[in-house]
Amino acid sequence: MTRPLLPAHRSLCRLITTTTTTTTTTTTASPLTPTPTLRSFLLASPHSLSFITPAIRTSLLTTTTPFRPRQLSTSTTTMAPVPSSMKAIQIAKNGGLEVLEYKDVPVPALKEGQVLVRNEYAGINFIDTYFRSGLYPAPGFPLTLGREAAGEVVAAHPSVTGLQPGARVVYMANDAGAYAQYSPVSATGVVPIPDGLSTEKAAAVYIQGLTAWTFIREAGQVKPGQWTLVHAAAGGVGLLLVQMLRSVGAKVIGTASTEEKLELARKNGAEWTINSHDDVVAKVKEITGGHGIDVIFDGVGKATFDADLEMIALNGNLISFGNASGAVPPFSILKLGPKNVRLMRPVVNGYVSTREALEKNSSELFELVISGKLDVKIHKVYPLADAKQAQADIESRKTTGKLLLKCN
Repeated sequence: MTRPLLPAHRSLCRLITTTTTTTTTTTTASPLTPTPTLRSFLLASPHSLSFITPAIRTSLLTTTTPFRPRQLSTSTTTMAPVPSSMKAIQIAKNGGLEVLEYKDVPVPALKEGQVLVRNEYAGINFIDTYFRSGLYPAPGFPLTLGREAAGEVVAAHPSVTGLQPGARVVYMANDAGAYAQYSPVSATGVVPIPDGLSTEKAAAVYIQGLTAWTFIREAGQVKPGQWTLVHAAAGGVGLLLVQMLRSVGAKVIGTASTEEKLELARKNGAEWTINSHDDVVAKVKEITGGHGIDVIFDGVGKATFDADLEMIALNGNLISFGNASGAVPPFSILKLGPKNVRLMRPVVNGYVSTREALEKNSSELFELVISGKLDVKIHKVYPLADAKQAQADIESRKTTGKLLLKCN
């Protein structure tokens, strides 16, 4: 319980304060050679100053050591001025890599409930290429690509409380336009980056990590001992999936296109690996003793979907979440009947649609990284101006781990 200051206490505080010079920028120390007034006060008030120990009282009476008081600063945190324009990657129409433009655009004005984030790193994801190509319809043109980044809050709309300039944050948002030096983001969608986690790693793990974690926990509902298979197990999401699946006690099979990628998948938790150019269905039957796969995680799409239906176990879960080889074409729903297959095409946003769910899953993800249980692989960091090359590399399916853009 805090004890109230007695009049004598307040008097001493005033006397000590008069011996120092206070500024809002620097602290000037003056020798605390006790003045007659202070000495008299201390000598005359031995009993009323019970909060001062005898040793401190003696020191105050005799010391000539400079006294350096702790000041309460009245200054505020100031950031570098936000410029009127910035560099960004935009498209004016759908198409190939040639439609990506590195250009100067105005820094967006903040709307109610938003903060302005100075992006340090932006994540490259397959979904960015889908919006560029037109596989997913763009909300309008010109369109600044990118749905996730990590950086620093530099401004906040007056309606926002609790987020101050200088805070390190990470976010994913459908309309953020993260391939840019600055992005306006809803304050409810940004998450503080904890101590012990670098901004670079936060950007590298965020959207893919939340995707992998929620798909295992919510979509696939994976249980210890179940057979699981991860396609493209050496990719950004794939490497996270095999590590997380191993951590929850599943039996993990990974597929990849080269021996180098298969070795990487094995190092990260895949107990069995299959070259995707081989007969994957036959290999799975051999490995599982004919049981099949209880939960399949397929980010490849068109090229692997038919094989998924062949090798899935009775009452199995097929989690189709990507189109790296193209979108899955229309098919008869009757194909799901013989094995009672549960087919899902989940989107991570649905699992973190409330602030509570976002904070919970983000906290669990960050803890996995900080504790060392989840190793975040970064394939390459590209300058913002090299977004064309970054998208070309991810579309080539020759990369392993996460691709990032350095925005500032």
